[in-house]
Parts: sequence; C-alpha cells; structure tokens
Amino acid sequence: MEENFNKHLGNKLKLRRLALGLTQTKVAKAINVTFQQIQKYEKGTNGVSSLRLLQLSNYLKVPINYFFEDFSEYLINLEKSKEGHMNVNYNFLVKLYTELTEDQKIKFSKNLNLNSQISKVG
Repeated sequence: MEENFNKHLGNKLKLRRLALGLTQTKVAKAINVTFQQIQKYEKGTNGVSSLRLLQLSNYLKVPINYFFEDFSEYLINLEKSKEGHMNVNYNFLVKLYTELTEDQKIKFSKNLNLNSQISKVG
C-alpha cells in the first residue's frame, strides 16, 4: 500500500505543480530540498515525510487531504463519509504534530483555541 500511495502522491504533486506553472526547482527551494528529491517524490520512488507533506500542501495552496482524497485505500470507509463523518487519518496528524518544534506547537494551540472560539460565536 505504501508504494502505491507514494506513486499516487507523486502524481497529485506533479499535477498541482504543473497546474500552478511551477518548476521542480522552485518547489524544491520553497520546501528546502533538492530538485532531485522533488523528482523522486513525483516518480513515487521516495516517500514524503509528514512535515514535507505539510510544507507541500501549504506551498501548493491545497488542503492536506488533497493528497489523500481520491486514493482508493484511503476511501475504504466510504459508508462513514456518506453519513457525513469526516474521514481523518489521525495517525498522520499525530505524527505530524510530534515533528513540530515547541514554538510551532504553541502557535498551533493558539490557532486551535482561536478557531474553536470563533466557531462557538458563529
């Protein structure tokens, strides 16, 4: 499954990069890797760490689930989706959170608290 996902993610990355008219070099500089690394991501030969995936989604201006949303293995629980439940990969989120620096964790907590207060008011 992991190898299939790497290829799937690579295709999604390449499609989005080309749609925005970006070169592999420009994307690589933005997330602080070599353009060869971007090539490997796009070919599916290298997996993308959760931190890099977050950086890519931010730079390419897509939500993180852009990379997962149409991956067949990810959509196994379609019944829950039909019932209106969010299909969230919590293991991914936990791994991502553990890779944040303390400063990033503080900023994340502040944003989370602010968003929850806004949703209570709205």
